[in-house]
Amino acid sequence: MSNHPAVLAERMSHIALSPTMKGTIAAEKLKREGIKVVDLGAGEPDFPTPKHVTEAAHRALDANFTKYTANMGTAELREAIAFRYREDYGVTYAPDEIIATAGGKQALYHAAMALFNPGDEVITHVPGWPTILEQIKLAGAVPVVVRTSAANGFSLTAELLLSAVTPKTKAIVVNSPGNPTGGLMPEDEARKLAAECAKREIWVVMDLCYEGLVYDGVPHNMPKSFEAMRDRFVICGSASKAYAMTGWRCGWVLAPKSVTSGCNALQSHETSNVNSITQKAAVAALTGSQDCVKEMRAVYKQRRDQVIEWLKEEPRMTCPVPRGAFYLFPSIEAFLSPAGFKTSQDFTDSLLATEHVIVTPAEAFEATGAFRLSYAASLETLRDGVTRIIRHARSR
Repeated sequence: MSNHPAVLAERMSHIALSPTMKGTIAAEKLKREGIKVVDLGAGEPDFPTPKHVTEAAHRALDANFTKYTANMGTAELREAIAFRYREDYGVTYAPDEIIATAGGKQALYHAAMALFNPGDEVITHVPGWPTILEQIKLAGAVPVVVRTSAANGFSLTAELLLSAVTPKTKAIVVNSPGNPTGGLMPEDEARKLAAECAKREIWVVMDLCYEGLVYDGVPHNMPKSFEAMRDRFVICGSASKAYAMTGWRCGWVLAPKSVTSGCNALQSHETSNVNSITQKAAVAALTGSQDCVKEMRAVYKQRRDQVIEWLKEEPRMTCPVPRGAFYLFPSIEAFLSPAGFKTSQDFTDSLLATEHVIVTPAEAFEATGAFRLSYAASLETLRDGVTRIIRHARSR
């Protein structure tokens, strides 16, 4: 046996455990100790999966639909995905332009690995979901970040993204609605970005995992807005958020055939097909009544509006109204000082230790002076959590 310590691959020095998972781990430890924890860190719906979806899974089990399927997903599922995008957005994709993946995260990873070369520059935005940056690095590319602002609700503009373009730019990755801010890219800005990227031959990868959760009737047809650059446009979506199916692990890529073929080759050596039972459930979700999505969205909006009102009890804790997803990103800049809470990480660590509330610090999203609060929780839990957060903020 060698006396030399095991050495990890060099790529591992560039990535770390997802920071959004750290709160979950800390919460589990406290719960095992019998401490009641108010968890506002969750990045998943608190609703059960809709009944017609679980019933489809039961039928699949009863029919012993438990074998391998086509690597890209069943024809039935890919047609269901195409149907949903045709119905919702008026865009048409062929089955060979679609691949089903083990969640939206794998969809984005496949897009990164299929498109980005070592040394390519890939633009994305912060505050943003950390996995996007890590996947760019894993592909050997160089992430270039632009920063959205609370002043305009963390809205994304074409000018902001294009300001970072250089001769090395290969792609732009957009998450709208965005995690952690709930910020959107307006349709007119999307069309401007599409026109410029088409001229400059830059790819756009659109993360639409929260596409079912857009509020206030705001127009948000990203697939149609980027149709002018269809040959360099990749959509990554998921059943996880809109249908409360996080644990089922079903996402998808819609893209030019060359991209989905590349994703298919990658997936054939990674996970093979998405779980067969999940595929049947996802077909039911995508082709069945969408009333469940509307109902959950209405509850989320009610919670969003109520928590915004509760946060106003402490005027120094300002918070833009998010237009999508199920997160708030309140600023706590007014409570940070050398003699008190030094960083938002310090604030959230102390909040967990003293008030037993889990939220995610801004540092997890390449930002400072704020935290992410998930309103995917009951109003009772949210009221309790906000009360504790405000009490904690005033404690120093």
